[in-house]
Amino acid sequence: MLFSPIKPMLLTMKPEAFDDKNYIFEPKWDGWRILIHKQGGRIEAYTRNGQNVTAKFPELESVRESIHTETAILDCEGVCIRDGRSVFDDFQHRGRLSQKSRISHAAETHPATFVAFDVLYDGADLTGKPLYERKERLAEIIEPSDVLVPTLSIEGQGISLKAQTEQRDWEGIVAKRLDSKYSLDTRSNQWLKIKNWKQIDTVILGYRRELQFGLIVGLQFPTVQNKPVAVVEFGFNPEEKRAFLGVAKQLHTQEAKGVQWIDPRLCCRVQYLERTERHQLRIVSFKGFLFDKIPEECRWIS
Repeated sequence: MLFSPIKPMLLTMKPEAFDDKNYIFEPKWDGWRILIHKQGGRIEAYTRNGQNVTAKFPELESVRESIHTETAILDCEGVCIRDGRSVFDDFQHRGRLSQKSRISHAAETHPATFVAFDVLYDGADLTGKPLYERKERLAEIIEPSDVLVPTLSIEGQGISLKAQTEQRDWEGIVAKRLDSKYSLDTRSNQWLKIKNWKQIDTVILGYRRELQFGLIVGLQFPTVQNKPVAVVEFGFNPEEKRAFLGVAKQLHTQEAKGVQWIDPRLCCRVQYLERTERHQLRIVSFKGFLFDKIPEECRWIS
């Protein structure tokens, strides 16, 4: 288990927050799932897909001082905090770098923090222990620092925590049964994620013919009109897709690289999780056509 790739326990999506004394609730951090392995002075970090990313995060050198046990495997979220919230784009940027000088510079401009929420190993395998025991052990062995911190957690009160994350524009919350064991490489219904979705009205610029059908949607910016911001692949029913294709063929302009572009006259509402620094929407789904909306009203909101 130690210093080898581990496929962590994953969460199941749930639409609504809830209260339950049998659950612990935590903020959902927006970064990369990272498993930190320690033995003596040796520290290594792996992604959920098993990639060793230790060299990308020189901050990890200080982590060994914050883990007060000889041997450990911690389940964490690697994040970059900006203006009080984790910014996925920033950590994604860190993860892409491979040149040593650029990595060192980014550690100064986009410092990484590892938010620990579970411990799998401390010289003995802890995955068979209930969550509340693993949480107690995690609190014993971590000394919080700028680089490694335990996650905030509360028992029983998911609805109020969800409301707080919405106010702070965080990603959402996680709900975990207090008695849950840690099942490797499993998407468990005892661990739940409840996300803070947002909606925006967009103009339809075209649609993808190849691979999976998807709408190309855009928004109006102060200096750019009808800029593409997302490909929407999910949320349609067959009737909506047929109706759209029937109308769209009257608006065809040009086709290129598997995309049929149309005259931008139709609008639709989409649901998304987050907006990137490059003005793209992440994790997008279709919510409905807007026949009374005009494209000029579909604007990027700063």
